[in-house]
Amino acid sequence: MLQLLQRVRHIRLARYMAASVVALGADMGSFLVLLALGVFAAGASAAGYCLGILVHWLVSSRKVFDDTLAASGPARTRQKLLFVISALIGLGLTTTIVGAGDFAGFNPRLAKLVAIVASFALTWMLRNRIVFRGLTTA
Repeated sequence: MLQLLQRVRHIRLARYMAASVVALGADMGSFLVLLALGVFAAGASAAGYCLGILVHWLVSSRKVFDDTLAASGPARTRQKLLFVISALIGLGLTTTIVGAGDFAGFNPRLAKLVAIVASFALTWMLRNRIVFRGLTTA
């Protein structure tokens, strides 16, 4: 079992999934708190997602893509900018799905779950192939 866990730790997608779970905790936790405070669903979703962006950068740049993290300076700034752009694309998708679901009368929590899956797939592709380019998926 320990050997299996060590192998999984070396698989980039598995580490990205773990980083996403941590960021999702920050995202969903703040989303649910904001909903309870009466913030409209799309706004609560956007605010939660923004907190998740920050958490995701901190975790994934240090634990997922640490071997291709650019040195300080212009190259790192470029990576951060591309990371934020990928996150904003994911935010747009998330907000659209949650807002449309809420407008259509669906529970915003269920719409958020659909948005999580869609945003995860999109941002993984963008970050693995563009932000931290030149990487393998292993």
